[in-house]
Amino acid sequence: MNQNLNQKKTTYVIIGGTSGIGEAVAKHVNNDNTIIHVASRMTGLDISDETAVHQYFESIGPFEHLVVTAGSYAPAGKVADVTIEEAKHAFDIKFWGAINVTKHAARYMTPKGTITLTTGMLSRKIVANTYVKTAINAALEAVTKVLAKELAPIRVNAISPGLTMTSAYKNMDASSRNAMYENAKRNLPAGIAGSAEDIAMAYVMAISNPYMTGSIIDVDGGALVN
Repeated sequence: MNQNLNQKKTTYVIIGGTSGIGEAVAKHVNNDNTIIHVASRMTGLDISDETAVHQYFESIGPFEHLVVTAGSYAPAGKVADVTIEEAKHAFDIKFWGAINVTKHAARYMTPKGTITLTTGMLSRKIVANTYVKTAINAALEAVTKVLAKELAPIRVNAISPGLTMTSAYKNMDASSRNAMYENAKRNLPAGIAGSAEDIAMAYVMAISNPYMTGSIIDVDGGALVN
């Protein structure tokens, strides 16, 4: 009886779901009718390791929805100053990691499943000293559209967050971090600094809207029009 009930539940896999935006998404979709698998480096999954990713999805089996929020870090600095090794490492985690996850997850996903990736506003907002993050996010946005065609009828979308108040900034000193958030409130058209919960609502929309695929959804407080 319990096995039959479990088969009717909707299964989510959230990579990067132990903190920040991924954790907020997990909370949004958590209810009596869902099964949620959360993985990240904190749980021992290195998404840059293709073998480990393959084994992870093999252990889960069939499921409906994939969310990838892992890999927010990228070195900042001018092209002349950032080492290629650092840049490659960031690509290995966020870009190639997302590809590893998508490649192996798709084999186990149901036809009406969804894949929701994470990019960022720097893909299209020009800011000096951010070439690594800009390149990673732009590459993921381009690939999102290709995957939407290749993997159909699985729907593939990407969320592009702006500045978000998460633990990603925990290593900043408190005064600098608070000043950054206050600056966002003063300058963004929305008049607030975004929270992980604000961004999570966009993932829920991408997952639940059956007419949405190949889309890049901006949730940035108006940063791109500012």
